[in-house]
Amino acid sequence: MGTKPDDARMGKILASSAIGTSFLILIQLASRIFTFTSNQLILRTLSPAVLGIAAQLELFQVSILYFSRESIRMAIQRQPIPSLPDKKSSVQPDATTTDSHSVSSQAVVNVSYLSLVLGIPSSLMFTMLYQRFVPEEASKIAFFYPSVVLIGAASLMELSTEPFFSVVQQHMLYEKRAAVEMPAAFLRSVVTSSAFIYASQVKYDLGVLPFALGHLSYSLALICGYSLALLGETNTTRFSFLLTRIQSRDPSNYFLGRFSCQLTSLAANVFFQSLVKHLLTQGDTMMLAALSGLEDQGIYSLASNYGGLVARIIFQPLEESSRNLFSALLCPDEDGKLKKTHIRTSRDHLIDILRAYQLLSVLIFPLGPMMVPQLLHILGGRQWSSPKIGYLLSVYCYYIPFLAFNGITEAFVSSAANSQQIRKQTAWMGVFSACYALAAYMFLEVGNLGAYGLVLANIVNMVVRTFWSYGFIKSYLHRNGCSLYTSEVAIRPASFILCALASFFLSRGFGLELGIIKVCALSGSYALLM
Repeated sequence: MGTKPDDARMGKILASSAIGTSFLILIQLASRIFTFTSNQLILRTLSPAVLGIAAQLELFQVSILYFSRESIRMAIQRQPIPSLPDKKSSVQPDATTTDSHSVSSQAVVNVSYLSLVLGIPSSLMFTMLYQRFVPEEASKIAFFYPSVVLIGAASLMELSTEPFFSVVQQHMLYEKRAAVEMPAAFLRSVVTSSAFIYASQVKYDLGVLPFALGHLSYSLALICGYSLALLGETNTTRFSFLLTRIQSRDPSNYFLGRFSCQLTSLAANVFFQSLVKHLLTQGDTMMLAALSGLEDQGIYSLASNYGGLVARIIFQPLEESSRNLFSALLCPDEDGKLKKTHIRTSRDHLIDILRAYQLLSVLIFPLGPMMVPQLLHILGGRQWSSPKIGYLLSVYCYYIPFLAFNGITEAFVSSAANSQQIRKQTAWMGVFSACYALAAYMFLEVGNLGAYGLVLANIVNMVVRTFWSYGFIKSYLHRNGCSLYTSEVAIRPASFILCALASFFLSRGFGLELGIIKVCALSGSYALLM
């Protein structure tokens, strides 16, 4: 009797996920186009040293935002919204269903305020540490210290939009998110490029201040956009975007009557994992900031920005929408049980994406290293046209598929793992950190490969993390009556052989050393699926 409503709900979730993926790709595409255009307007007049400091400031802001909101967002995704009948349906929701719907939304809004609570001390701590240990070369850049303060303030302003973001994610209101974030990204690009162009025309050195003004304008646009788009929602959904006491039949489920104990506990477990994960994710930037000069940091920043366009435009939105889908499908029902149809749907979705990633990798491996340096020569001008930068971009192309495979498998893990399993994953993250540190030492110190060694160390990092996540997924599906075989996931070996041959012949134009790196990268990608 309950099959049809459940099938209808699952169909609605899948449809929302597909639409959401399209909107998220649109957001990333628009954001990258705006950023790309802005960079092209200023790149020819921008020195590698200033770009290196801009990369440090971006890491500074990312660290504040990551530690403040990442664990909260991950926990909120595990709180699906109770379904309401369609507005066109003749069946109207009863009071119990509506109250459950409102309580669920209010719970995620309240928990999202913890991001701002964490953000205030994080912003102060990172601001003081960065200003205290900043290299002397960076501190001499014009408007450096005011820029640090402005970016810290912009981070807090962006965190204040988390109550809006949590509702958007839970209700899958991706079109509203696109309507807010795309104009904000456009404004940031306009402000940044306009400030640089104006300073160039009047011969006045603004240093990195335009980047800080761009971040500040982005945060202001988010606040205004989300306020206009969502404040009217509470008139029909009976919850508030303010920190409000929750009227529940079981008050013991809520700390101080406002914060869900389940979500808060899960967020705490994820927070400790995020400490290690951030070191793994941003380890290359941190090591460059500590061990390299500003020029090398600027070159690596350019390589990661240009080389990672595909990852940010396609892979990141797919990962985010898939995590929302997995969280909705793999959430236990009121009896604490999982539906087998939901598990099979999640499994099939994962297989489809993994196979699609392999097909895309077959194109990226031979074509990416050949095309990216040529594009940089056209776009960056003489200042950025050097064999060192082109070679680094070529090597970086091999990192992208590994990043994609790790992202989608960890999205499944974060959606399916309970608190105990998250703690276990956190312990394994320590092992992954040791593997990354050892690989970085071997490539940087022993092999003396510099920035290229960091890219190879990142590949090792992604491989070991993907192996663990893939093993967890197979074990999880087996425990719940499903199976996952490598033969179902992997595309035909002939495709990889053709890719290897194409890469080999193309690599002859880039040198023997690059050809060896290609063979190693191809072997690693194939090993992931064996």
